Amino acid sequence: MKDAPLVPDQKRFLRDEALRGWEIVDATARLCAMNLLLHGIGTPQGESLITVDDALRSAPGDHFDLVLTNPPFDKKSSYKVINAAGEAEREDMSYLREEFWATTSNKQLNFLQHVRSLLTINGRAAIVVPDNVLFEGGAGETVRRQLLEQCDVHTLPRLPTGIFYAGGVKANVLFFDRKPPSERPWTQKLWIYDLRTNQRFTLKTRQLTRADLDDFVQCYNPANRHERTEMERFRVFSYAELIARDKASLDIFWLRDESLEDADNLPAPPVIAAEIVEDLEEALAQFSAIADTLSTRSQEERTA
Repeated sequence: MKDAPLVPDQKRFLRDEALRGWEIVDATARLCAMNLLLHGIGTPQGESLITVDDALRSAPGDHFDLVLTNPPFDKKSSYKVINAAGEAEREDMSYLREEFWATTSNKQLNFLQHVRSLLTINGRAAIVVPDNVLFEGGAGETVRRQLLEQCDVHTLPRLPTGIFYAGGVKANVLFFDRKPPSERPWTQKLWIYDLRTNQRFTLKTRQLTRADLDDFVQCYNPANRHERTEMERFRVFSYAELIARDKASLDIFWLRDESLEDADNLPAPPVIAAEIVEDLEEALAQFSAIADTLSTRSQEERTA
């Protein structure tokens, strides 16, 4: 059965009110706004749906039913200051937000707290996070414990390496729903899908495709996520099990990594060589970016 076509009021809502976004880089925000316009979202004469600002600076005031985001993977937030000698320095920046559970300069933990604050009650979120968000102590443990208690953290796919621009980045997606205050923890079961162990993807030789996610989607069971079945790569962990782990770590594995135990399972030499070349090219690009940043900073200091 096909979905009913949208009526005019629904079309106007989708065009003008349904979507909002934040982007700190002005040029990227313009590209995003242009892309939305090309897909019929927003109008050239109307106010831009993309706000150019540091999303972490303050609570926007609005709340949303659904938040989807892949925040930048920089671990630390920093800003430039001029010291007593007139030299430029970088200092860690901690965002002081009353609704945050922990004050930290870890940008990823701040984004996770920010996303939770954006949600309406029963609002849903999916946020890409690196591994350190799952196991880091201190503020990380505080955020995880509060998230498990105050939200329904129900699904965590562990993504393979080699699918993002930065070589070696290990990412995950946290799915959770914000819930009203309760004396009992809202997270009862966390389902973890391991798409990382014994999986090899690269940006060039073997890219991740939609078909590679079909098994996860089937396990997720979008029709009714409360009716799921454990599979080889899909396991469920109770709140009691999670909270009893050291630092309430969500960095959980159970499959045997064959590449660490059996050399016969290693990729063919041409594949390994191609991956090494790809990693070196990515590393060179990152070093070039660092060199450009240092050059720009040096010029700023000379002109200061």
